[in-house]
Amino acid sequence: MHTKVDMFDMGEDRIVYVRPVEVADLPSEVREQAGDADTIYAVHNSDGERLALVADKQLAYVLADENDLTALAVH
Repeated sequence: MHTKVDMFDMGEDRIVYVRPVEVADLPSEVREQAGDADTIYAVHNSDGERLALVADKQLAYVLADENDLTALAVH
């Protein structure tokens, strides 16, 4: 969960999507880093590529904002 991604290299599409992810559905190395959380949040680009995994929804929106991106929720 500490892999850096160049979120600035997104061309003109400055929208990312935030969605909840069940920790149980993630690879074991990521589950270990998630601690006691049952759900974490993924940030995806418009092509569906996962850019980041973060501990909570608010952090996902802060991450987008700090990178001049617009975050939209996906349910």
